[in-house]
Amino acid sequence: MSIFSVMTAMARKYNAINLAQGFPDFESSQKLNELVFKYMQKGYNQYAPMAGVPALRERITEKIEKVHNIQVDPDKEITVTAGATQAIFTIISAFVSPGDEVILVEPAYDSYQPGVEINGGIPVPYPIQSPDYQINWEAFGKKVTERTKMIIINSPHNPSGVTLKDEDYKNLEALVAGKNIIVLSDEVYEHLVYDGKKPLSILQYPKLRKQSFATFSFGKTFHNTGWKMGYAVAPEELMIEFQKVHQFNVFSVNTPIQFALAEYMEDPQTYLGLSQFFQEKRDYFLDMMQAGRFKPLKCEGTYFHMYDFSAISDEQDTDFAARITKEFGVATIPVSPFYHKTPQSRVVRFCFAKQKETLEKAAELLVKI
Repeated sequence: MSIFSVMTAMARKYNAINLAQGFPDFESSQKLNELVFKYMQKGYNQYAPMAGVPALRERITEKIEKVHNIQVDPDKEITVTAGATQAIFTIISAFVSPGDEVILVEPAYDSYQPGVEINGGIPVPYPIQSPDYQINWEAFGKKVTERTKMIIINSPHNPSGVTLKDEDYKNLEALVAGKNIIVLSDEVYEHLVYDGKKPLSILQYPKLRKQSFATFSFGKTFHNTGWKMGYAVAPEELMIEFQKVHQFNVFSVNTPIQFALAEYMEDPQTYLGLSQFFQEKRDYFLDMMQAGRFKPLKCEGTYFHMYDFSAISDEQDTDFAARITKEFGVATIPVSPFYHKTPQSRVVRFCFAKQKETLEKAAELLVKI
């Protein structure tokens, strides 16, 4: 069972405030909800095209051009998926064969390693550490061998909240140049970048883009994770291989929601305003936590903030997270389960994608620890 399932179950059992699993406790847009119903009522309830509704793929290309100033072919380079996790699993399944090595940057989202192993691949962890969570590209490069088939990166990074910089992408570009390596870039928190920084995407690096996939999540963007809607972007030759798997494990995804998203995204502010919206939540929670003994680490993106608890306890993070859920009524996520080998740091992750009242109640309890 994943750590997300464990901690969410504990939150329910002890009636704790759930700052563990990454989902909002506020509703998706009422307008968007009404658009879904509108398209249901209009009869858009049968299979969509395998790659996705054309209108939605057009909106995606417009969004990518507006945010990153690059062109993507909506007919050849985009596939709408049942969430980003399905897209990630499909990419791994399409390219990883038994014995292939896949380099994972740890702490890593917990679906990466199982996806590799199910397909017979060999996960090769590269750990980044508290407090900065930076990649040393010289050391990273030593992980690359003749058997390396894929590298999985994630920016903005869950759980650390750190973002890859221009020099990181350029180092990666140089590392994989001329090699038969696929790069899978998990960019589900693409719009959640703070403090005036511009979001970067692997799609902005032409040479790197030729051998890369980028995956995205509508659920993370529009506060409706239960809808399980996402998409993948890649060059045509890679997308053809992706769709050979996609057509037989999903084929197509929710039709009325696709039409609704296409209409909703005609207004770019539906996604361009997200950075300010979530930064206000990050800052509000951070301000209230100043009264306690948790030490905040840098949070450049995502809707998670990492806090060091070493001034409070020398417990293993899994034990600490379980104890404060039971004794103080706030559920969090320990960071060690994101690693292949347990780190020495004492860090937990809080989700701040919550209503103001939820964050206030949680902080009041946490500062008492």
